[in-house]
Amino acid sequence: MPAPLKVLFVASECAPFAKTGGLADVVGALPKALRPLDIDVRVVMPLYAGMPWNDLDILDGFLTVPMWWGGARARVRVGKLPGSEVPIYCLEFNRYFDRPYLYGPPAEGYPDNLERFTFLSRGSLELCKALGFMPDVIHCNDWQTALIPAYVNTVEWMQPLHAAATIYSIHNLAYQGVFDGGGMFVTGLGREHFNPTELEHFGAMNLTKGALHHSTLLSTVSPTYAREIQTDLYGNGLDGTLAARAGDLTGILNGIDVDEWNPAADTHLPAPFDVNRMAGKAACKAALQKEAGLAVRPDIPIFGVVGRLTPQKGFDVLAHTLDRMLSWDVQLVLLGTGDPEAERFFAWADAHHGDRFRAWLRFDNGRAHRIEAGSDFFLMPSRFEPCGLNQMYSLRYGTLPIVRATGGLVDTVANYDETTGGGTGFVFTDLHPEALANTIGWAVSTWFDRPDHIKTMRRRAMTQDFSWARAAGEYRNLYLRAYEKRRGHAFE
Repeated sequence: MPAPLKVLFVASECAPFAKTGGLADVVGALPKALRPLDIDVRVVMPLYAGMPWNDLDILDGFLTVPMWWGGARARVRVGKLPGSEVPIYCLEFNRYFDRPYLYGPPAEGYPDNLERFTFLSRGSLELCKALGFMPDVIHCNDWQTALIPAYVNTVEWMQPLHAAATIYSIHNLAYQGVFDGGGMFVTGLGREHFNPTELEHFGAMNLTKGALHHSTLLSTVSPTYAREIQTDLYGNGLDGTLAARAGDLTGILNGIDVDEWNPAADTHLPAPFDVNRMAGKAACKAALQKEAGLAVRPDIPIFGVVGRLTPQKGFDVLAHTLDRMLSWDVQLVLLGTGDPEAERFFAWADAHHGDRFRAWLRFDNGRAHRIEAGSDFFLMPSRFEPCGLNQMYSLRYGTLPIVRATGGLVDTVANYDETTGGGTGFVFTDLHPEALANTIGWAVSTWFDRPDHIKTMRRRAMTQDFSWARAAGEYRNLYLRAYEKRRGHAFE
């Protein structure tokens, strides 16, 4: 029987252990979906404060991780991703990770983040040696692991790990790991690697740029985002580097956890429903209106919003659209936290439009589920969206998304065709209050004038396949391609 493909998955966060964003959801779900495909996949992450330390087994001995100041002696704790046999190894080094935040207080990073994630990158490779696990592919995720491909090509030269193919996944190119060039010594790489081809970028050290140079193959989280980041509008200064490696860059759409996000079995909902039993959705709508203190009216549409209140998500544009939208016979519920100015505005709007608008400015997972289930439409006016998950949750719950044509939103939401009733949502291009208001108005008119089209679109939306099983097959093909490129022959 042939040996399974061995994949090491390294990331700075993983749900449900530690999470700040969508990266954690990917790391918590994709390895589990890879396991049934005859892939021996293992996950490495830091051990942070607040994680269930006592539920993890401590491996014997210490791991010595080379750092600029000497060898860091770290413990290793091991557990499994919930509901799976996938091992997750947590590197325990309290000096770097036993802190209140994963990366630093809101809006700022810890000053030693370069050291912290150099440790994660070097430590993951040292762990492989200690375990005797020599991966065929190392899957790196975002800037916190961007040094790994460089290490595989340099410090691991002529060593067993040098044979490993490396894949660097971009989850959000807005975060690149940019540090002062004087910090090169922290990485353990020679000064010769601080050049415009590798780590130097406009005079600074850019870890992502180094990964784009050294990785065997590159990936990102949707096909459209893969194309967008090769343009100056979305490339954040790295579009030229990415365009030069266009043949090695693949966009694979993220999946969602179809067990957690399942309207037929969602314990957060007052009533279950599915595509063949939609009465429960009406009950969820009434319950949401009641929870929000709004009039319980099945005859008008309710719009939902869940997300971080940041310019990336287009909440400033929504703010300029709000008065016009709330002049119509509609309701809107919003759940999110973020920029203090945005929070103040939506709190003010809640106080002045309480009969049709409710803003909850504290995240609540159960409420997020109830908004997805009880809303008729879901707003995502993002400036850019590498993949996006909420629009996929919405489609699965029969809630039609209203999205801007960018990134993964384009790849998941088909625009409504007024003639045929085709599509699964409403898509607009220009990120401008007028364009957003017009598209919301289009959805409202469809609700009142063509209710049969709304029903048809809902059914179509709820039958889409956004499971991780689909994405996992595409990643397996990517791993095999990377292996062949690295080794010069197909995996056997």
